[in-house]
Amino acid sequence: MVRIGFLLLLVGFGWVTADLTGLSRLEHSGGYLLLSSLLLAVGLYGSTHGIDRTEARRHTRLILLAVTVGVLLKAAFIAGVVYLVSGDPRAMILAVTVAQIDPLSVASTMGGNRLSDRARTILGAWSSFDDPVTVILAFYAVSFTKPGQDGLSAAYLADLGLNALFVAVAYGVWRLIRNAPPVLSYLAAISAVLSAAWSSLMLGVAAAGLYLRLPDPRWLARAVSVAFALSAFLMGLLLVGGANLMMGVLLGLAAFAAQMLAALVLTRGLPAADRVHLGLAQQNGITAVILALAFERDFPGFVAVIAPAILTVNLVYVAANRIADACRVRRDLSAQQE
Repeated sequence: MVRIGFLLLLVGFGWVTADLTGLSRLEHSGGYLLLSSLLLAVGLYGSTHGIDRTEARRHTRLILLAVTVGVLLKAAFIAGVVYLVSGDPRAMILAVTVAQIDPLSVASTMGGNRLSDRARTILGAWSSFDDPVTVILAFYAVSFTKPGQDGLSAAYLADLGLNALFVAVAYGVWRLIRNAPPVLSYLAAISAVLSAAWSSLMLGVAAAGLYLRLPDPRWLARAVSVAFALSAFLMGLLLVGGANLMMGVLLGLAAFAAQMLAALVLTRGLPAADRVHLGLAQQNGITAVILALAFERDFPGFVAVIAPAILTVNLVYVAANRIADACRVRRDLSAQQE
């Protein structure tokens, strides 16, 4: 709840600032586009940087299914619900924007005994890996949402090639500096993030986070927190024109239901308690916020839908998990009395 309150405070501050200053059409400035790309690059690098590669290898099959089949299943379900109810042609891009589980929110709720160690590892890796997957899927979904302007063409294949080149260069740099003084690791990471923001090679910077590690990750955690705060403030600036509450609530509820469906399909064989909590794990945070900022330029009113959707998802998450915890406590008490 503290994180939700912080998000609302920052969004509200941005809204008041825009209202008092008369700021408008911010999304059409060149600086805004570069800043939103930089914030997205920071968030993606942070999401993959924290992945425990050893633990992830133990559950490779499930994680791969979650970030491929799971992401597509969630996006298709959300888009289908939104389109059937509203007929909004942006349904697919809206769906992909909220399809991921925010790894920072997951990290802050990993304590306690709600999940087993196995389920905790799966959820941590799932949320970290599906962040970059949904971001890339979101950018390519634009080609289907705006076929007249973009279209799926050789440009997208070229983009994949450039991302692969970015990853290869970053890997080569890491091989050169991995035994060098720590300052070079910081410089390499900063260069990778800035280069990705300037060139929009988001898949590349997400992959780089898997091996281009910082000696002290606390600096990255602070940078991601600043990026989240700035993103929420920017969202508030763009919300001065109003929010689409009906569409936002619909999108948020569909996103939460999609996670329950994906978990039900993908987690067979896990204990029932773990399956329940993985199904109730949907949270949205910095990635959804920044994607909303990135697409507001092409889809006016995008933020007006995504902002209430994020709030809806996070409020439902808190309520659903508290109910699940209360039911578990009652079951434990009943078992002890028997």
